[in-house]
Amino acid sequence: MKLTSFVGKDGIKSFGIYHDAGIVDLGRRLGDRFVDIKALLAADALDEARAFQDCAVDHALAEVRFLPIVETPGKILCVGMNYAAKRKEFEETNSAPTMFVRFPDSQTGHACPVLKPEQTEEFDYEGELAVVIGKAGFRVKREKALEHVAGYSCYMDGSVRDWQHTWFTAGKNWRQTGAFGPWMVTTDEIADPQTLTIRTFLNGMMVQDDHTGNMIHTVPELIEYITTFTELAPGDVIITGSPGGVGKKRVPPLFLKDGDVVEVEIQKIGRLQNTVLCEEYAA
Repeated sequence: MKLTSFVGKDGIKSFGIYHDAGIVDLGRRLGDRFVDIKALLAADALDEARAFQDCAVDHALAEVRFLPIVETPGKILCVGMNYAAKRKEFEETNSAPTMFVRFPDSQTGHACPVLKPEQTEEFDYEGELAVVIGKAGFRVKREKALEHVAGYSCYMDGSVRDWQHTWFTAGKNWRQTGAFGPWMVTTDEIADPQTLTIRTFLNGMMVQDDHTGNMIHTVPELIEYITTFTELAPGDVIITGSPGGVGKKRVPPLFLKDGDVVEVEIQKIGRLQNTVLCEEYAA
């Protein structure tokens, strides 16, 4: 099942089941109990949503504006330097997971503009696998970790490189720099998150090409590591790291500019697409 969040042509926020022909509106059917996907997950109600999979679609895709899959996660925990090629590019030698956070208001949805901040000319792309938590957990062992996952999505973790320095928060939290979508694929369709190809395209050119089996720290290992120090809740998101090939380390560097189209494609999930818009034009 593919779950997505959106705004309909009536201007009302909702969530639903994605089909190629359109979206089945779960907000219309379950909204008196669940206001969004986060609430659906907190109530362990995915099976209730599945009961509507075969309903006729309520919205044509052209009629909706996509939102981040989870618009207000309690936590967005991001992992850096988690692919061998990326570690080599940045000469990373630390064996522990590199961790940083994103704020919910730094996100945007599929087919929405990604904003290049006017303060930088070093806005970089990073395609990543996003893990959406479905069941709370603290001190979770890796052998049980996938039981806490609701599903997987694509993420474009836009990075303002000249604001990262030796820490990441300032470089990762500019408004509308993290694209999340187009939908979340539930775990019944992806049994093993380490079996997926992951690619990023810039204006149709493939700029990142790797496989989640090449993660240094797997999804279960990351959940075990993270829940050692913090409890994960339904709707929390883990962004699992970007492959090599980022613009910062290319010769010459390849940074995002106004009008660029950046896409993140992950096997069994789909393709997230966004157009870059310079912030001064979007104000």
